Amino acid sequence: RERVRAMFYHAYEHYLESAFPYDELRPLTCDGQDTWGSFSLTLIDALDTLLILGNASEFQRVVSVLQEGVDFDIDVNASVFETNIRVVGGLLSAHLLSRKAGVEVEAGWPCSGPLLRMAEEAARKLLPAFQTPTGMPYGTVNLLHGVNPGETPVTCTAGIGTFIVEFATLSHLTGDPVFEDVARKALKALWKNRSDIGLVGNHIDVITAKWVAQDAGIGAGVDSYFEYLVKGAILLQDKELMSMFLEYNKAIKNYTKFDDWYLWVQMYKGTVSMPVFQSLEAYWPGLQSLIGDVDNAMRTFLNYYTVWKQFGGLPEFYNIPQGYTVDKREGYPLRPELIESAMYLYRATRDPTLLELGRDAVESIEKISKVDCGFATIKDLRDHRLDNRMESFFLAETVKYLYLLFDPDNFIHNDGSDFDVVVTPYGECVLNAGGYIFNTEAHPIDPAALHCCRRRKEEQWEVEDLMREFYSRKKTKKFTLKRAPDHSEGENAKDPENASSEKAGEKRNSKKSSHSLLSCPSQSFNSKLAVLGQVFLDNT
Repeated sequence: RERVRAMFYHAYEHYLESAFPYDELRPLTCDGQDTWGSFSLTLIDALDTLLILGNASEFQRVVSVLQEGVDFDIDVNASVFETNIRVVGGLLSAHLLSRKAGVEVEAGWPCSGPLLRMAEEAARKLLPAFQTPTGMPYGTVNLLHGVNPGETPVTCTAGIGTFIVEFATLSHLTGDPVFEDVARKALKALWKNRSDIGLVGNHIDVITAKWVAQDAGIGAGVDSYFEYLVKGAILLQDKELMSMFLEYNKAIKNYTKFDDWYLWVQMYKGTVSMPVFQSLEAYWPGLQSLIGDVDNAMRTFLNYYTVWKQFGGLPEFYNIPQGYTVDKREGYPLRPELIESAMYLYRATRDPTLLELGRDAVESIEKISKVDCGFATIKDLRDHRLDNRMESFFLAETVKYLYLLFDPDNFIHNDGSDFDVVVTPYGECVLNAGGYIFNTEAHPIDPAALHCCRRRKEEQWEVEDLMREFYSRKKTKKFTLKRAPDHSEGENAKDPENASSEKAGEKRNSKKSSHSLLSCPSQSFNSKLAVLGQVFLDNT
């Protein structure tokens, strides 16, 4: 863990010294370059990693720097996908972690705040890309002028289906539904255009909905679409998104899986088109662990780990039958995906093999890619030639997942035993209790925050009633608790704005909800809630 911390600061300090305010560090020449839009991208991407490493003071300093220095009103053509996952995701995560980092937050946080306003401004710059007949976005947008007239309508699948985590979070925090609406419309358009055998291709025309590249797989160009169906389902407790993924998962197993490897196939016929493993596919075991498919996840992970051990990293493409790299795809740009899967699987299994991968990754990166000014992309794993680039995801993802693998007590791994209660204009809400959802750039989103900035629902009333009853009984030394509110069919809860304090303790009725695919076996809410060691049960 301490070696990982040292890696972070070697890269981070040289970025500040040699590359800031450019997007990225060029470690071989000790200077900087803009790559994704001139946002000081590495600083935004590294911000939440600082707090995960425990550096609250630098987090606070960087928040001030970003507020003063980042401007989205610029004449720059930006990737809609990359701006969302790196900039919008990074700012949202930092906004939600600000209070924990000791930043003085404004009244109304987390429903307001300067980083949230920056995230919203950046996201609004992306909205013109979604104005297509299908609802699927263009891949590039000009931040000042919108979509350029000659912009290509061909976008990769991941570039269409990787918005729901950030955009739904924005909608829930700001109260503006437009972000979640466009993200959902794009997801559903891809679902509607899947093939008869249940697969999606690699690139599609967002105007005509015709598939331009018909290779189906789990890797580059598709990957984070599947990831966001699962993570969006968990974040939003959305059965529809999860059922979509589970249907895709069946087709993926049926047509692309061979001996715990995943190949590329023709999306309409299921015939193999490329028998290759791409390094970007290494996120898949981690995703499998999120749906509880740990045994299959470990088998696939171990396949990928053999490739790592062969080369000291994962080449961009690996020919499975030949057992070697693919021409012109021999590089390793310090990607995080295999380490990400190791972190998830270690949380699930505590298998020491996963720690060995982490140790191997630290040693490979230090030995091969460390230079005086940071860590350089490995251009060719066969001879260890380097490239003059350090992508921002190295500090956002690779180092973060490595650190979390070796830091089991990190606040990110909180099991709910510790939490903060925050007062918002909409009532009290619980934050920092764990269950963080990482976006595809490893920016953690606290799912509880999505419930802080809207009218309180029946379940929140039930919590308040139980708390009130508990403390009133405690004062009179009577600890017998009243029965839970009756959940009778068809009755609606009261409007909180019309409910007077005298009536706050009255029984409130709510509609029954069917058992969620995403939860443990059905259990009434009040039997889960424990306060100061007291467990509330239906029977007195």
